[in-house]
Parts: sequence; structure tokens; C-alpha cells
Amino acid sequence: MVAVELDRPAAPLAPLPSGLLRAEAPVHLPFMAPRLQGDLLPDGRLSVSIWGAGHLATLSLGALPGPVTYGPNRAEGAGWSLHVAQSAPALVLRGVPDGVRVTPAPRCAWWHRDSGRPGTVRREGRRRIVDVPWGCVVLEPRGGDLVVAAGTDWAEAEAALTLPVPSIVAEAEAYVRATDRLPAAGPVLRSMVQQGAHAALSSIRRDPAGRFAGLAAGQAYSAPARTYYRDGYWTVQPLLALAPEAVRDEIDMLAGGLQPDGEAPSAVILSGPQQSAAWEVFRRTDPFISREHLRPGDWWSDHFDSPLCFILMIADYVRATGDAAPAERHWPMIRMIYRRYRGFDEAGDGLPVKPNHERDWADNVYRQGLVAYDLGLWVGALDAIARLGRDREPDLAAEAAEVAVRAREAIGRRLWLPDRGWCAEYRNDDGFTEDHLAIDSLTLLRSDALPPDRAEATLRAMQRWLYSGANADQPYGDWGVLCAFPPYKRRRDTRAKSAFAFRYHNGADWPYWDGVLARELLRRDLPGWRYPLLRWWESCLANGWLGAVEYFSPPFGRGSLLQGWSGGPAGVALEFASQVLAGQAGESDHQGP
Repeated sequence: MVAVELDRPAAPLAPLPSGLLRAEAPVHLPFMAPRLQGDLLPDGRLSVSIWGAGHLATLSLGALPGPVTYGPNRAEGAGWSLHVAQSAPALVLRGVPDGVRVTPAPRCAWWHRDSGRPGTVRREGRRRIVDVPWGCVVLEPRGGDLVVAAGTDWAEAEAALTLPVPSIVAEAEAYVRATDRLPAAGPVLRSMVQQGAHAALSSIRRDPAGRFAGLAAGQAYSAPARTYYRDGYWTVQPLLALAPEAVRDEIDMLAGGLQPDGEAPSAVILSGPQQSAAWEVFRRTDPFISREHLRPGDWWSDHFDSPLCFILMIADYVRATGDAAPAERHWPMIRMIYRRYRGFDEAGDGLPVKPNHERDWADNVYRQGLVAYDLGLWVGALDAIARLGRDREPDLAAEAAEVAVRAREAIGRRLWLPDRGWCAEYRNDDGFTEDHLAIDSLTLLRSDALPPDRAEATLRAMQRWLYSGANADQPYGDWGVLCAFPPYKRRRDTRAKSAFAFRYHNGADWPYWDGVLARELLRRDLPGWRYPLLRWWESCLANGWLGAVEYFSPPFGRGSLLQGWSGGPAGVALEFASQVLAGQAGESDHQGP
């Protein structure tokens, strides 16, 4: 997954008792509603995009004075404010200077090769209308306010203009309240939960008719518009309680990307017609892209973890809601996925062998053979098939249960490192073992693939080596939770960002994994959960990173803001609210155990 990294320091953010955030000077505000999305940058530029269409225009507002109070999709400064509607692609700017300059986007995304005719700006009375081949933006002054509406065409933008300013403001305020899910918490925890709930809820996208149009991985992962199996699986964890109907619809949407043999890409492309046409030109003409994205609807074909995440999403939805309809609808594909992964079991011990490629969550690392992360997903999928198939296909359910027993035994025998107290990250067929500690092996704990004593030993090791505040052997002090330590042994196993020690998959902090770690500690009633739950957020506040960040590490900066799966820690705090509220002041913010 491609992400934008930090290019300069930003002003720090201070959490308020209300859960809102205050900055003395403007910071980068990403916003995302069901259709409209964009960025309000510290220099006063405001970009406007539409899900499925791409970037439409940029407004230049001039200097926006601080201090500024930020909430989800909202900013209030000294004499000015921004409010984003939910029911239509519209926002209102209050108190901005007259003569706002607007520039049509030259292309819908960076990869857009031929955008056709250039965009134009025309006037109709007091309105200014931006036309580009793939969409439309309208600026309409109303008293001291400026309403900005957008759409894939004039009809959608015009419909959004029917919203009165008070309605836009009211919808924005209601959304801020809807994300404030833990008001009894202190400022840091309350703000983390609010911004995390925002990341999860704002991932729910709509088409021009208001129908479900997928879960966005994040605000920066929208061109081409796509929805991921893996990112979606972790994003739905808080949505199972907050918006279960979106989880049901996501399952059905992802089902459309599965191949008849059970293969699945990293994501399913959901772009509208103009963006789809532009992407297809790029996909067919760029040698690297055409090699990785094999079919028009695929975003990065044949990812090893995607089909397993699909099964787990169904199982989690059924368990959370009691609605077994998705399992019934997609049972033939569940069966096919099971058969496909049984075909990867070369030793007959229940463990599928991953091919030598980088196509799972660690997509900058070539992991071949027995990969702890993928095997944890596999064991969870086996348990799900055994449970869901009991009344649908008893023979298959019994077979899956028996394979799960063999798989658990083989994981303990082939991956457990008794001299380390954790499982190897991966063991290649040629005998090479990457034996460092990797946070993604938490999938083994999440599926109870390890016995309790080994699970607790793994968690103790993670608190010792992955909590940066407890690990003096990493050079950057107390900043977050490392996803791996020490760095990868073999340089040739890594590429791109992960080729650098402490960067990306090679040691960065990924908040969604922090949430998985905190949850394992909480559900086992073990200490040390506050550090992974909140240390990442404290770093975001200190750096002025607004919104649930994708990943970060010193000195390499951050990934994208407003990332759907980074709402995971908020979901964990809500799931274990009584424990978290009771213990929020009971553990140090900055130290490991």
C-alpha cells in the first residue's frame, strides 16, 4: 500500500476535556464524509474530492488564524470555521475572506495520464462552477458563508446545494456527537476514541444514489476507489458495534472480487465510470502496474491473506449480530477457499505454505514458507468453518475442526522458539528462519493457536521488546510500539520502505496492531494494555498529526491520516470500556512493564 509520509513538522495538538483537539496554529485536517472528502492544509489550501471520481478542485483560502479547535470533519478558528455535511457532498466555510481562488484539478489522481480537456471555472450569477471531465464543484456565497458542493456531475452537486447552511452545520455537529463514544474518559483517551470512531465510521462510503459503496481503507486510499479485504477486516471490528449493516454490505461487496478458485486480490476497485476508464489506461500501459493488477477489478491480484480475512469477517459478523444470512449466501465460496488453502498444505500437517512473494499485510517483505501471521488467520478461518458449517455441511465442518487440531500442534512444533519465548515470523522451505519478534504474530494469539502459557510468554516478550519505552536497544527513545524487533536479518527479504530498519514493516508503529495487542492483554486480564492503546495517540498529538494515522516511526515520519483500520484501538477501548475507564490512570503512559 502506498502512503504519504511526513514532510515537515506540525504544531502539536492538545486534547480538551470535551475530546476535541486544540492547536495554537492550523494543522493538516483530513475530512471524509460518505461522498465528499479532502484536506484543509495549514497554508489555507482546501482540496475537494469525491469518492469514486477523484480530485476535483483546490480552493485557496489564504491565512487561517489560530488557535484552532478540531473535531471530526470540523475546524473552528479565530473568526472562521469549516463544517462538513453528511447527507450530501457539501461543506460550509464561515468567516473566510472574500475572493477565494479556486483551481480545477488537472487530473483525478497522480496516475491519471490523459485528463482530456482542461477544467474550467465559470460564473452563474454569484456562483462559481468548476467543471472537469470527471466531476463538478460549485461555490455559492450565502451572506458571510461560502457553501461548497461537489459531485460526479452537475445533478449531484446541484442537489447538494439545496442544503441550507444551518442544516450543514447541524449535520456536522451531530456527526461530532456521534463519534464521541467514551465521554467519561479523560482527554487523551476520549479524544483517541472520538478520532478512532471517526476513522471507522467515515470509511463507510456511498454512491451518488446513497447506496453503500464500500469501506475506504483511508482518505488517501481513494483513487482508484477501492475496498480492501485485509484493511476492511480490521476496520469492521469497531463497526460490528457501531454500524453492523455496513459490515454486512461490505461482505457482499468483497464477495464480488473473489475468483472461482478462491483467490482474491488485495482490494476490489469501485471507481465510477470516468475514474475507471482513466485507471484502466494506466493499468494497461504501465509495465509494473499491469504485472501486479491482473484484472480490471483487481487492486493487486492474489493476496495470500485476503480470502482468509473474508471468511473471518463473515464469522465475526455472524457472532456479533446473530444474522447468518451472509454465511448462507457465501458458503460455496467459503468451501472453495478452504479447499484452495488445503492445497497449499505440502506436509499434510494442516499448515498452508505461502509462495515466495510479498502479497499479504507485510507487502514490502518477501515471506515464503510457514508465515506466523497467515497461519494465525488460517487457524481462525478453520474454527469459523467448523462453527458455521456445523448445520450446513457437517462433514466439511468436522474436517476443518480436525485440521485445526493438527495445525495448532504443527505451529507449536515448527514455529515456536523455546529459547526466545515466541514464534518465528516465518520459516522458509530452505531452512532459513526469521526469528525476530513480529507483532503480526498476534493473529496466532487472537485465534488461540498457541496454548495459554506460550501466549502469555509472547505477550511478555512484546512488552519487553516492542514497547519502545522499555527497549533501550532501539535508538529513538519512547515513541510507540515497534511492529518488529530487531530489524529483518536478510536485506534481500525486504524492499522499498521496509528495507530501512525501524521503517514501515521493519519496525514502525501501526496503531491497528497496537489495538490487537491491547485487546489480547485486556481479554486475558493482563497488565500493560494502556501503552499500546494510547502511546501511538500521544505521539500523534505531540507531532500535530490529526486523525488516526496509518503508521509512523522516528526519523521516517508518518503514513496517511484518517486510516480506517487505525480505528481499532478505539473499538478495543469501547469493547472493554469498564476495564479501560477503571484503569486509565492506573498505568504509566510512557513505560513498558
